[in-house]
Amino acid sequence: MDKQTWRARTKHDLMIEVWEHLDCETVGAPELEAIAEAVRARFGEGAEESPAVVARLLADEGAELRHAEVLEMDARWRSADPYEAMFRNVLKFSNFDEAAASLKRLDNLRLQFGRKKDKEGLRRVRETVLKGKQRAQMIARNPAVNERKRAEKEEIAEWFTVWLRQPEIFDDWLHLRRRAGEFRARFDDADAAR
Repeated sequence: MDKQTWRARTKHDLMIEVWEHLDCETVGAPELEAIAEAVRARFGEGAEESPAVVARLLADEGAELRHAEVLEMDARWRSADPYEAMFRNVLKFSNFDEAAASLKRLDNLRLQFGRKKDKEGLRRVRETVLKGKQRAQMIARNPAVNERKRAEKEEIAEWFTVWLRQPEIFDDWLHLRRRAGEFRARFDDADAAR
């Protein structure tokens, strides 16, 4: 694609802008590659989304997808991503135990990447924890979710926040937090007794 000056300020807006610029009726591998190229040029290598994510965004905007091409390109992209398997299904927080286990796995990855001085791995760990925090906050604010579950998600969002601020002390903090009287009073069940 020629050097183009894009107006979009966000990554998703840029994807849509490039697609609109391409003026194509259907979206497949060439269009997704052009979009990926523009994202890499504007936001850097680490900002690239999977072809399936981009295709889903464009489909939501009305694009007709050439599904076979999208699936093949996405499979190639995922197999080329050395981090994909490490982060697949790592973020779970339907209850306190799952959240604690997820943060422990993510902290183990942080330590592993830190020893290797792997900046991309460290960035992905932080991004994953931030995504967990945002999802937990979203559920905590949803009035359609029962009050108990909203309170749990609010608590878990706080766990993610503490981890983001000081991952080195998180295990000790969580151990103390789960034994605190206020926590036990609020979440009086077997989970709180740990």
